[in-house]
Amino acid sequence: MRIRPGEAPATNRVNDSSRSVALGAISGPFDVVTILYGEGPRKVASVPAPPSGTVGWVDEFARGIQTPVCRQPLEGRPVTNPLDRESLRSRVQAALTAELDHQERVLADLDEDLTPLVAPVRTLLAGGKRLRAAFAYWGYRAAGGADSNALVRFASVMELFQAAALLHDDVMDGSDTRRGMPSAHRAVAAIHTERGWVGSSDRFGEATAILAGDLCLQWTDEVYATSGLPAEHLARGRGTFDRMRTQLMGGQFLDMLESVRGWDDQSTEERIASARKVIRFKSAKYTIEQPLLIGALAGGVDPGAVPALSDYGLALGEAFQLRDDLLGVFGDPEQTGKPAGDDLREGKRTVLMAYTLDNADAKQRAALAQWFGRADLDHEGVDALRGIMRATGAVDRVEADITRLTVQASEAMGRGTAYLRPEATTVLRELAVLATDRVT
Repeated sequence: MRIRPGEAPATNRVNDSSRSVALGAISGPFDVVTILYGEGPRKVASVPAPPSGTVGWVDEFARGIQTPVCRQPLEGRPVTNPLDRESLRSRVQAALTAELDHQERVLADLDEDLTPLVAPVRTLLAGGKRLRAAFAYWGYRAAGGADSNALVRFASVMELFQAAALLHDDVMDGSDTRRGMPSAHRAVAAIHTERGWVGSSDRFGEATAILAGDLCLQWTDEVYATSGLPAEHLARGRGTFDRMRTQLMGGQFLDMLESVRGWDDQSTEERIASARKVIRFKSAKYTIEQPLLIGALAGGVDPGAVPALSDYGLALGEAFQLRDDLLGVFGDPEQTGKPAGDDLREGKRTVLMAYTLDNADAKQRAALAQWFGRADLDHEGVDALRGIMRATGAVDRVEADITRLTVQASEAMGRGTAYLRPEATTVLRELAVLATDRVT
């Protein structure tokens, strides 16, 4: 693997035994590294790399893998982020780290050199918002369940499931980066190239990422069953847990299916309905509604609260994804960890795009037909499409939808408060704001 600087002075080079890593010029709080990978190598990814707050940064990144530290609030400071109530994020991270340590020991029985299989999972699980774990945890607490390390381990299952989805999704979309770092299949492809192995680096990376995602799916079932919660609690949430895993895979396929069917013969209403259906089953349900219900049902929630929790989760989950769609086009790469305009290059058929087509004039439609879905779309093309989205009012309409759905979620939570613990409902209301008013 070769790593070269982006406008970096020669003195900005760090040597680590046999490896040489060149850091780019500092831009804000980040350094920038440009990685050449694949066969040739023919692909380039420029990614922000925090110069501090990392573990073994030089060695890990030279292998195409970076492991950030999970930062926690300073002791004595008030907790303002609902994700950090009960020190949840740090406890979830500890549970995930312990699980991966265990699984590495299990795999060590096969061979000592399985690092390329597990390291991308460890990297992926070292970051993220932990929203899914939070909704499972606070669902259980809302039902009256007590805090415990077993509950935290139970909630961490949602992060393993998310990791599986992301690993597979990045392969399916051909994504170069994830959270500001090379995506798993790209990082492993770089290892293949660096070590001079035979065959296709890209195919090896993709196959490894698929297997890593499959491992995460296996581990979700294992950790759920061995979390330490009482068996009767696990049995209450099991049906929704199994449904979540099946429906997400169906949602992924539905997304692929909609992308090849095309929208040319559909009305605006049909396009919006199609995009919202994908949102529901590819994102909304497994991001919020199902983790929340799994936790609440395991905690023994009153049946009267279930419809309200479901309505809250579905409305908030859709609002969450609509925000994601806006960030996929307009987000800051240093915040989102993804290249600007990636959704435009992938040709994602979103509610945002349906609204854009609805009000676009002939000239704007021609520009959309020319640039939307082109893998080689440059910054000028991204800016042009962004301008069309703003000019047609599509962005304002999506923002209005997010506001409407967030209000619906709040109203749904109000219908369930009589059945739920006050502290937990307070956190769930705070999580609703965090999930929709964000830049990452």
